[in-house]
Amino acid sequence: MGRRALLAVIVATLGYFVDVYDLILFSVLRQKSLSDLGYGPKEIEDYGILLINLQMIGMLIGGLLWGILGDKRGRLSVLFGSIITYSVANILNGLVWSVYGYAVWRFIAGIGLAGELGAGITLVSELMPARSRGWGTTIIATVGILGAVAASLVGDLFPWRTAYFIGGGMGIALLFLRIGVGESILFRALLEKSHVKMGDFGLIFQSRERFWRYVWPILSGVPIWYVVGVLVTFSPELFAARVDGQVQAGQSILYAYTGLAVGDLVAGLLSQAWRSRKRPVLVWLSVGAMLSILYNLLPLQTPQAVYAFCVGLGFFSGYWAVLLTGAAEQFGTNIRATVATSIPNWIRGSLVISTLLWDGFKDGLGLSGHIAALLAGVVVYGVAIVSALRLRETYGASLDFVET
Repeated sequence: MGRRALLAVIVATLGYFVDVYDLILFSVLRQKSLSDLGYGPKEIEDYGILLINLQMIGMLIGGLLWGILGDKRGRLSVLFGSIITYSVANILNGLVWSVYGYAVWRFIAGIGLAGELGAGITLVSELMPARSRGWGTTIIATVGILGAVAASLVGDLFPWRTAYFIGGGMGIALLFLRIGVGESILFRALLEKSHVKMGDFGLIFQSRERFWRYVWPILSGVPIWYVVGVLVTFSPELFAARVDGQVQAGQSILYAYTGLAVGDLVAGLLSQAWRSRKRPVLVWLSVGAMLSILYNLLPLQTPQAVYAFCVGLGFFSGYWAVLLTGAAEQFGTNIRATVATSIPNWIRGSLVISTLLWDGFKDGLGLSGHIAALLAGVVVYGVAIVSALRLRETYGASLDFVET
């Protein structure tokens, strides 16, 4: 790995660490912060769903905006701009006094959080040799995901406002590390070709094959945020009447993301060993589907049993790096940042679909929370497995091409 690539991996990894910290922090602080703002149990659940959905909608919008900017102005412009946006927004999250201010700043934080991962994976993928780029993206995902563990620990140890200030401060500090990072050589070479359309999102829709090439990775990743956003974040509500003791959301997130980090590492290692992006995704989805069913059906009687399942669910949701690396490798340099930045945010934003499914089965059909979550899981995992079977194999593919 050359010096330029190594520095890019280090900076992208630390950036993603802070990104995940800020992304997950609301899930950790949901009950504590809304209770401190004066809301009761029902409002905490309802406003919690509203705020996390607004954050994810912000990420959908930000994913498209940052992706197009990354293809038009460069990968580094996104790395700088996104971190400034979400760092300031998270500092201001620590100053809110009502759910209305909370909603505004979670939405803006979502826009900022959308740019980090896609830009980092695009930059590292374009700087590293074809056969070893999977190592770089695996390091980014594995270490970066530990930001959620840090969020859980900080959220438990500090007042909720302080936890937001810490996240914003880490982001601002990261800006100084990015000064020495160089731009992608492939992107700079493409700038000299004036006839090539850069960052044109419409190119995805001008070919049926290209459109489905874009959609399959998104649908394949939906279960990741079903697990994180429903099964883990709302574990206190899912198990309120089913366990002896109280399940803590912060602990559930801590254990799930510890599993996620290890799962991403193992999936990345297997991807390199198997010379495949597709096979690890299919294996992880299949086992994750079975675990989600057991999580909702088994009579788990203690918080510790729930946390143990969160580790397993997290591990087999850890195909994030492999999936996103494969997605970036499928598209040309002129829209690669657009794709690599928007796809993870469509996946994150799909949490809105998962929560709507869960609410629909729960409130519309009058089902208990865990049975409604089970049915929502059957839907999202079923669609994801079918979609993953349609993914193109891209291991070792050259990235020096454009979409026309």
